[in-house]
Formats: sequence, C-alpha cells, structure tokens
Amino acid sequence: MSARERDGDPVRLHVVTGKGGTGKTTLAAALALALAAGGGRVLLVEVEGRQGIAQLFGTPPLPYEERPVADTPGGGRVSALAVDAEAALLEYLEIFYGMRRAGQALTRFGAVDFATTIAPGMRDVLLTGKATEAVRRRVGDRRRGGRDTPAAPHVYDAVVLDAPPTGRVAQFLNVNAEVAGLARVGPIRNHADKVMETIRSPRTVVHFVTLLEEMPVQETLDGVAEVRAVGLRAGSVLVNMVRAEHVAAADLDAAAAGALDLGALERGAKAAGLDRPDAVARGLAAEMADHARRVRAEAEVRERLAGIDLPRYELPLLAPGVDRAGLDTLAGRLRAQGAV
Repeated sequence: MSARERDGDPVRLHVVTGKGGTGKTTLAAALALALAAGGGRVLLVEVEGRQGIAQLFGTPPLPYEERPVADTPGGGRVSALAVDAEAALLEYLEIFYGMRRAGQALTRFGAVDFATTIAPGMRDVLLTGKATEAVRRRVGDRRRGGRDTPAAPHVYDAVVLDAPPTGRVAQFLNVNAEVAGLARVGPIRNHADKVMETIRSPRTVVHFVTLLEEMPVQETLDGVAEVRAVGLRAGSVLVNMVRAEHVAAADLDAAAAGALDLGALERGAKAAGLDRPDAVARGLAAEMADHARRVRAEAEVRERLAGIDLPRYELPLLAPGVDRAGLDTLAGRLRAQGAV
C-alpha cells in the first residue's frame, strides 16, 4: 500500500512524525514534493513554530498564510503554511463569532496564552484545525470554516502536516479527548468534532520517520502502537539517512572479527603512493571495524522494523544542509519505491 492510498481510497491528509533529529521536516517536505509531481496541488503545514519549511525551500519566514514554495514537474505545486495558535484563534473568533477585533484586543492582554495554558487541548485543536480545514476546503467555498460544496473539486489534492515528535503525536491528534472536559457543546465542541472526523477518516494516515538506530526505532514502535490505540491509522515507516554499502559482506565479517589482511592494506597504500602505509593500513582496518559494527547494529534494528506491518521506505543519507536539489532527490526516491 502506497502513501497515496489507504484501503483503496486516496489519502488526503498525511501526518508526518518522528523523533527529533531524524529529519522529520525534511521528509515531510520531500513527501509533499513527491505528491505534487505530475500536477498535484499539495499544502505543507508546519505547527511547531521553527520555520523549518522556509529554511528548506530557501524562502523568507512563512506568515500565517498559504504561499507557494515550489513547483514540480508536470505542473504541480507545493504551498506551505506556518500555523500559529494565536493567529488561528483570531481567525476562529472571526469565522464563528465575528469577533476578530475583540480577539486582537485579547491578545494584547495575554488572554490567548492564558486560555491555552489552562486548556492546553485548545491549542492542539487550533493547530490541527487549520490542516483539516485545508483538507476539506473546496473550490468556491465562500469562507473557510463554512459548509463544503460537494460538487466542487478540493483546493488541495493532499495536505502534509509536519507534526510534533513521535512521543506527543497521539495526544496532539486525539483532539476529542483533549477538549472533552473543556467543552461538551457549542462551537468549540463542534469544531473539535469536525477536526476529529477528518483525522479519523480512512483518508488520513500517520507516517513515522526513523533512523537505523535503537532509540528512534523504539520510539517508532511505541508511536505506532499509541496512534493505533487511540483509533488513528498508521501509514508507513520512512527510514531516513541510510548509508550506501560499498564493502563486501565477507570483508565486513573479517573486519568485525579483527581478521583483515593488514599486509594487503599496506601494499595497497604503498601502491597509491601514500606516506606511512603501515599507519594508513591500521587506520583503515580500524575504520572498517567500526563500519562493520555499525552495519551489524543497523541490520538488527532493521529486523525490528520488519516486524511492523507497515510499508517501509528507505531514504539515503545526503550531505549536510539539504537544499531543493536534495529534497527533489528524496522525493524521487519516494516515488521510485512506490510510496506515492
């Protein structure tokens, strides 16, 4: 099953999570580009206030407004939005209560921070609400938050949400539980219900970004179990920063056992005209031993990932500071593996 489909239906909301340092935002951006290739319209949403999307695409900091950040082959386009809880609350007050000016006055007195502090679930409702509204929005809708126009096409073919890290994603997405004690009836409750209807839809999945390392893999295993426990759908596992293998298996085994032929390495160093070939040979042997141990450790955690009944896609380790060309490379790898 690809990231594009779930139970035969096209996926429209892709939630991307992962342990910090795994490249979650990078792969969310690459997934958005992959989905847009061939003419798709995709919205990439950021909710953590880090402006990571702007940095990746080399644009000025994103405002609370959907803006194009990249075009793709075939006429596709990726737009991006950085969601801010305060701005989302102002928009919410304007749409449902006609109170934008009053809301602006509240922000000057810190009332928004106060409200989201005593009711932290409200912040998550506001943040997830922007992404789910974009999923539902259709061409010709008279206002955001208004009733859908079923006959019209959707504004976006897909929405990619760069979500909080794995340890918090289930709570972040389970907004109904978060507001249960806050509001049982009224617009807030109705808004939360509409958000949750979209999140629990068969067309919404949660993708997990990990590395071939013990801690990220364990968080992925725990995260899959947690989102399933609250009734959400896991999509795929995206294994990032996978190193290419250039050493034969027999040589790796010899390196791990400390049985490399130092004489052969020294002769090779001499033939290459290197100074102190004996020291070079010992250094190479040590590096190969470290490499062999890493490969074995990665094989063990890869075996653990194989126990998850989800599609798994592997993305290569790129040079530090991923740019647009690097994002295109990752997007191409996702498409080549059938992820979209």
